[in-house]
Amino acid sequence: MELNDANLQTLTQFLRKTLDPDPTVRRPAEKFLESVEGNQNYPLLLLTLLEKSQDNVIRVCAAVTFKNYIKRNWRIVEDEPNKISDPDRTAIKANIVNLMLSSPEQIQKQLSDAISIIGREDFPQKWPDLLTEMVTRFRSGDFHIINGVLRTAHSLFKRYRHEFKSNELWSEIKLVLDTFALPLTELFKATIELCQTHATDVNALKVLFSSLTLIAKLFYSLNFQDLPEFFEDHMETWMTNFHGLLTLDNKLLQTDDEEEAGLLELLKSQICDNAALYAQKYDEEFQPYLPRFVTAIWNLLVSTGQEVKYDLLVSNAIQFLASVCERPHYKHLFEDQNTLTSICEKVIVPNMEFRSADEEAFEDNSEEYIRRDLEGSDIDTRRRAACDLVRGLCKFFEGPVTAIFSGYVNSMLAEYAKTPRENWKHKDAAIYLVTSLASKAQTQKHGITQANELVNLTEFFVNHILPDLKSPNVNEFPVLKADAIKYVMIFRSQLPKEQLLQAVPLLITHLQAESTVEHTYAAHALERLFTMRGPNNTTLITAAEMAPCTEQLLNNLFKALAFPGSAENEYIMKAIMRSFSLLQESIVPYIPTLIGQLTHKLLQVSKNPSKPHFNHYLFESLCLSVRITCKANPATVSSFEEALFPVFTEILQNDVQEFLPYVFQVMSLLLEIHSNSIPASYMALFPHLLQPVLWERTGNIPPLVRLLQAYLEKGGETIARSAADKIPGLLGVFQKLIASKANDHQGFYLLNSIIEHMPPESLIQYRKQIFILLFQRLQGSKTTKFIKSFLVFVNLYCVKYGAIALQEIFDSIQPKMFGMVLEKIVIPEVQKVSGPVEKKICAVGITKILTECPAMMDTEYTKLWTPLLQALIGFFELPEDDSIPDDEHFIDIEDTPGYQTAFSQLAFAGKKEHDPIGDAVGNPKILLAQSLHKLSTACPGRVPSMLSTSLNAEALQFLQGYLQAATVQLV
Repeated sequence: MELNDANLQTLTQFLRKTLDPDPTVRRPAEKFLESVEGNQNYPLLLLTLLEKSQDNVIRVCAAVTFKNYIKRNWRIVEDEPNKISDPDRTAIKANIVNLMLSSPEQIQKQLSDAISIIGREDFPQKWPDLLTEMVTRFRSGDFHIINGVLRTAHSLFKRYRHEFKSNELWSEIKLVLDTFALPLTELFKATIELCQTHATDVNALKVLFSSLTLIAKLFYSLNFQDLPEFFEDHMETWMTNFHGLLTLDNKLLQTDDEEEAGLLELLKSQICDNAALYAQKYDEEFQPYLPRFVTAIWNLLVSTGQEVKYDLLVSNAIQFLASVCERPHYKHLFEDQNTLTSICEKVIVPNMEFRSADEEAFEDNSEEYIRRDLEGSDIDTRRRAACDLVRGLCKFFEGPVTAIFSGYVNSMLAEYAKTPRENWKHKDAAIYLVTSLASKAQTQKHGITQANELVNLTEFFVNHILPDLKSPNVNEFPVLKADAIKYVMIFRSQLPKEQLLQAVPLLITHLQAESTVEHTYAAHALERLFTMRGPNNTTLITAAEMAPCTEQLLNNLFKALAFPGSAENEYIMKAIMRSFSLLQESIVPYIPTLIGQLTHKLLQVSKNPSKPHFNHYLFESLCLSVRITCKANPATVSSFEEALFPVFTEILQNDVQEFLPYVFQVMSLLLEIHSNSIPASYMALFPHLLQPVLWERTGNIPPLVRLLQAYLEKGGETIARSAADKIPGLLGVFQKLIASKANDHQGFYLLNSIIEHMPPESLIQYRKQIFILLFQRLQGSKTTKFIKSFLVFVNLYCVKYGAIALQEIFDSIQPKMFGMVLEKIVIPEVQKVSGPVEKKICAVGITKILTECPAMMDTEYTKLWTPLLQALIGFFELPEDDSIPDDEHFIDIEDTPGYQTAFSQLAFAGKKEHDPIGDAVGNPKILLAQSLHKLSTACPGRVPSMLSTSLNAEALQFLQGYLQAATVQLV
């Protein structure tokens, strides 16, 4: 694509169409952009538009499109084509920093993100001058530019907060510190001075405070891995100024907005985080500054209001106290009973209250409320921070803290008992307090695993939780009902089984509650209870115990999906999946009704898939319906196909990318249930499965290979008879997969199924070419994974076609090739093969080469006979060789570029391990003994003399054992 006006015009038109709400206009435009993004100059056209277009909407659209293009394509993945040409890469890196700094803020943010994506791949090795280019801009004095630099640096360095330590990371951070730490410190000091100069100019202060917040964030990232020498030397500068900013209160920066945090709050929150980092990690160096920070943060907490805009600040301030109070060094600061009472009274209790803002979220923004409350993403909520502080204090002062709070809990519950309608929030706070006091350790899988002995959980359950669950009106006091359900869920490992069984029917009733939070919690609690393990590794709650309420459980779960806002509720769908899995054959009578509801739901969500977890559990539930019903009666598979195929056809025709891997897995499951034949409906689809476009997407490869294997297993004969023209296409897929290091094993799965199930005559003309392709790949790049798969294939070929056929095909490619393969690959590498079926195939194949291949007995190959036998005995007796050459360890199989849907394995579409040899060979060692006996009777005297001259003593001893076990001897 040339950089000219015509192309800029075209691009502008298509970008405008991508903003159209009408999908018939939008989708083709998106497809067009996707089709041209591989062309040279495409990214430069986008950058030209975002810089020069007269239309602001187009500029922003070009910026977003550019960022997403970089996100998808910048990373260079091994075996994949490089999506962006080298000249384009160079031009982008040469211009993007300037462009970013001179653009308006909306565009600046997009370009800043793009720089950090490029930086993640290219900085510092392939982009050494990035930092120096950025640092020189600090001197410009223009804070629009300076903030652009700071924002970009922040998105570039924030990964240091969660990267694992490595020499590479250390050397990168050292380089950054050498270039960046001093200018950052100078900028920090200069900005603070400017704040004093402009103390009365509100617009200047807003810009300066946003700079200070970014500087404080950079401080956190650069100090996270270890305390850098530079910052240790300049701690006085940083900490004195941080402390000053914490205590600063500038009336001009206070906002009227009660929801949105202002600049002052954001800056102080980050400073609390920075202080907590130093208190936790570098307590010795930080000791001189700690007391004044504790005082400043304490004063901040006591004087800050309950408005939502202060939530982040208050929770970070409380988290600071929590991180300080659990360090033995600082224990003395909290020992005094009055201090503890004061913390409990002034900080913890007020921040556990359920505020009107929480009530609004509960009712109107339930998804966000659930995310924060259930999934622990409430890291920055006041309640979570207060709860962490309780835990921290209990580490050294469990007795006194429990005593102080017990008083509070009792008085709150008494208040509630007096007038429940007015005082229900008191009970909510009491339950929250009991929960945070009682829970010492918690896991996703088991809930609370360690509890405070001073709190009687069972008694609290009976007196205060059960009455709420039993109340006949499920819609009354929804917050307290949700609290009660959550209590059962998190203390499930602590409560006795009879109480859990008492709770189950009550939870099923709560699925009918109108409140989204309440019915979601009920579904989640049931799902968690159903996964609890009982004695001898079964589920704690059994299908028999669920029998009286099975029908109501299934009814209520499906009805709950009809509530407004819960049409794609992932917790309900997960509970449906888990109920199917627990109840097993008890669901069979209900399946005819339920499968209709599930397919209807699938049709709806396939129009616009937006909830990946919901969709995943939906497909899992479909798989369970199929497996459970067909286990009882395999003939019912056709009624499932009738229900599912129309929807699947629509998904395939509309190319709903997110769903294709799932559809292929469910189809494999259905096809595998058929007895040995392929229904016509599947054969009609077969040619479509070979289309190259399907194989371009990494996520499709594992499920498509499995589906093709199912086709081959059920109908190798049919394919050879009625679709022989498709065999080259099938082998083309194998050829594509084998060329990729990431997917070569999938290529072998397919090839092994072709060899095992296709009639031999249908492959005669292709066999030699298959081997040639494998040798080309061996010469090009020989990885351990490839060699293991290659060995299994060669031996499977030998088992299927015989050792003579194997030797002949090798030697027809090149004279003496058979010997080279044995000497260079089979003998030295067979020890690496792993997996019971793979090992069995190799053992039987090598046995056939040793005992059924005349060329091994009387040509120059004979010298390899004993080493091969020795390798086979070693294969039986020595531990597996799992060493991997150094450089291979780093090939990332999972790293797929960009946003492609990665493959999501459906647990309940599981595939059984297939053994192509089956019962024909029970014990390969016995087979070896019997085969050697047969060989020695055919040429008497040869075998024992070959053994005695060159097999080592230990191997000989093992071999005698095999012969004895098989009750045969050599002659």
